[in-house]
Amino acid sequence: MFFENILVLVAFAVLLALGIRIQVRLNRMEREHKALLGFVLRMPADLAPAAPAVPAVEEPGEAPQAFATDQVSAATEPAPAADAPPAAARDDGLSPVAVGASPEPREIALGRVGGVALALGGVFLVRYSIEAGWFGPAARLTLAALFGLVLLAAGEFVRRSGFRMPVEGAAGAYIPAILTAAGAFSLFATIYAAHAVYGFVGPSAAFTLLGVVGIGTVVLSLLHGQALGGLGLLGSLVTPVLVASKAPNHWALFVFLAIVLAATVAVARLRLWTMPATAAFAGMGIWILLYLATTPEVSMNFNVVLFAALAMLAVLAVLWLGNAVGEEHRPERPIDAASVATAIFLAVAVLVLCNTSAFLAAGSFARGAAILVAMFTVAFARRRALPLLFGSGVAVLLVYARPVLSGTWSFGVSGEDFVFDGFSVAPVPHRFKSVGAFLAVLFLAGGAWKARRYVAALPARAAFWAGWAAAVPVAVIVCLWLAFGDPGRDYHYAAFALLAIALLTAMAEGLARAEVPPLGGGHAVSCALVGAGVAALAFLHMAFDSILTTILVGLAAVLPALATRRRSYPVLGWLCLGAALAVLVRCAVDPTIIGVAALGTMPVFNALLPGYGIPALAFGFCAWQLARTTDGRPRLAMEAAAVLFALLTVGMLVRHAMNGGIIDAARPTLAEQAIYTLMSLGAGAVLLALDRKSPSPVMRYGSIGFGILSVAMAVLQHFLLLDPLFTNESTGRITFFNLLFLGYLLPALAAGGLALYARGKRPPWYPAMLGLLAATLAFAYATLSVRRWFQGEFIGLWKDFTQLETYTYSAVWLLLGVLVLVLGVWQRSYVLRVASAVLIAAAVLKVFLIDMSELEGVLRALSFMGLGAALIGIGLFYQRLLRRVGSADAAVLTPPA
Repeated sequence: MFFENILVLVAFAVLLALGIRIQVRLNRMEREHKALLGFVLRMPADLAPAAPAVPAVEEPGEAPQAFATDQVSAATEPAPAADAPPAAARDDGLSPVAVGASPEPREIALGRVGGVALALGGVFLVRYSIEAGWFGPAARLTLAALFGLVLLAAGEFVRRSGFRMPVEGAAGAYIPAILTAAGAFSLFATIYAAHAVYGFVGPSAAFTLLGVVGIGTVVLSLLHGQALGGLGLLGSLVTPVLVASKAPNHWALFVFLAIVLAATVAVARLRLWTMPATAAFAGMGIWILLYLATTPEVSMNFNVVLFAALAMLAVLAVLWLGNAVGEEHRPERPIDAASVATAIFLAVAVLVLCNTSAFLAAGSFARGAAILVAMFTVAFARRRALPLLFGSGVAVLLVYARPVLSGTWSFGVSGEDFVFDGFSVAPVPHRFKSVGAFLAVLFLAGGAWKARRYVAALPARAAFWAGWAAAVPVAVIVCLWLAFGDPGRDYHYAAFALLAIALLTAMAEGLARAEVPPLGGGHAVSCALVGAGVAALAFLHMAFDSILTTILVGLAAVLPALATRRRSYPVLGWLCLGAALAVLVRCAVDPTIIGVAALGTMPVFNALLPGYGIPALAFGFCAWQLARTTDGRPRLAMEAAAVLFALLTVGMLVRHAMNGGIIDAARPTLAEQAIYTLMSLGAGAVLLALDRKSPSPVMRYGSIGFGILSVAMAVLQHFLLLDPLFTNESTGRITFFNLLFLGYLLPALAAGGLALYARGKRPPWYPAMLGLLAATLAFAYATLSVRRWFQGEFIGLWKDFTQLETYTYSAVWLLLGVLVLVLGVWQRSYVLRVASAVLIAAAVLKVFLIDMSELEGVLRALSFMGLGAALIGIGLFYQRLLRRVGSADAAVLTPPA
């Protein structure tokens, strides 16, 4: 106690010294100001500068922001310049301050710290009186209340009289608001102490008094700025927490909160304060969520939640977003923060009401649905309440997706079953389907009407309404079908999906005709057509079985492509791509199209042919049609889809035929892999030819991509993973047409042919890469054929090599090197000549390193003799070639006679 008293005395002394120093400086500045003003008045009239106009506070009752220390008559003052800026109000959180007289930050801080010091002084005074035992509890509370009232009166006195505080910066800090805030804080503390500490006031009286002080403080913010309104709002929102009751009245609580909300929003609307209004709506939303989270189920009253939500929406629509005088001339904010806060909290409240099992059993679903309808109605009635449209739409989607994601559900992908545990199973609310149908119709009708109204002047807003008008009905239909219908085939929900297709298509056409210019296919039209496309996919899945669904979804891509003949909407091409992606997803989920059991073992003529082939033809037609109408990226995407499904058709048929009807075999054989490599090389050639006829980036880069893919598959599969030397796989009993012919010779010929065809049409490295691949495959075929000739059907590397086999490798490698050299010279291919040099070098190394040590007798001699003869022949061949080249160069350089 002693140290606290010493601290108070020291603080008082410091403040007194500071005040004296400030007063001295203020007196000196006043004297200098008077001298300067007298000097200006004594100047000649033609040299005197124009005195600046002192802006006045426009709003009645507020403290003036500039004080006339020396009275100068209006007749002697010059008129303000014509281009002088008018007085404007600035909201610093306490009061509007005139431009030109705005206080410095240190002045504002000084005044606010003084207000805090006053409030804390009242608290310390009450505390000291309690500890010293000067007064009884009643007297203490009376003095504290009188202290708060005195502060309020002082603030009003300073505001009305314009009393000049003898402290530098006090006028700029706007002392009236600070004094009023300190008084309100003292009254809050006094009432709370009377209730919680001394028990002089019961819960009802304390609740009422605190509410009156809070609402009164909010109303006084009209005179003193939004900071005071924030203090009153905070006190009002905290009042129910401060006042505890054994039998709480929830109706009284939310009626009080509704009154606080209405008062705060009304004041904020008059002053155009966004932050207090947003905080008021957020506070009301927090109380709703606290009520749902903490109230026992036995005493839960959902009508109270409905009342609070409707009160929020009514205040938002009438007080905050209502049309006021001059509102049409005020620039509209892109996003209204108060509407965003309302949408977020009410959407969360709806999710709690409609997704909590205990609440659903008590009938909370009807109240949640009513809140959703009210949110949509306010969004429909008020243009700036667009966030409520998003909040209600998201809430509807999540509410109706809950039954679909509840319990344990599974699906198969490529023969594998995946099982997931969803949400806990909740009871289906009463009239769940009928409410969903009503919400779907409400969003569709209201969204279409608003989109039609805004599509010409506000296309972005029209797109929002059109998007939700399409999303909610389609999502509700799909969720109800998955939750309560037959996932295999359900004509009941298919009829609703078909109706949605017709309505959304009609809406898109109406919006397109209302555009400026008409039939432009803007974002609103795109949203409606995307909704119709999703509804069409849902309809096909509801009405048909697996194979027909896949085929019809592929054929459905043709409809938007044909529509581009009449309408040049950009979205039509993307709808084609959406159908292609849907078919691709279906094929990924079930590659057999019809199921493993129903696929059978018949090669080629099975469900794979139409399941992959018909969509490939449809996508090819879409690419052809789009190239003649809208063109653009969708055409390129459809070209890629057509190529992909064409390759998938052939590949799946090959895999089915070579694995006895089994699609998902663990690992392909060399023969199957050889077919895939030939398919990839063939695809590169086809795309190259198509690009020559109709240039396209898809064809250009696709052909290069398939060439690179062929090289990668050959290196990994043919030479490493599936090489018969390592796997000891049977090469077949036929001498020539065997596994080596299919796995190495045919890919070598295909790669060589593609390399010749691509010369001059693709970058030089591309045909060089393919030529090198062809030479390598040919070398592997020759080597493995020698191995098979001596070892038979199985040519595993762990079998021993005979001397004649070792000699034959050298001879074959030399012969192959010579043939590649001749081919390189004929085709003028540097890569082939390098490949021939590599082959000949390999033969030379083999003869000197292996044959010399492994061969004996005649075979060793023949090996070296053959190598020598081959090298001499190659040298003579190069010599003759160089002579021919030199003669040709000489003929070119010889001048004519």
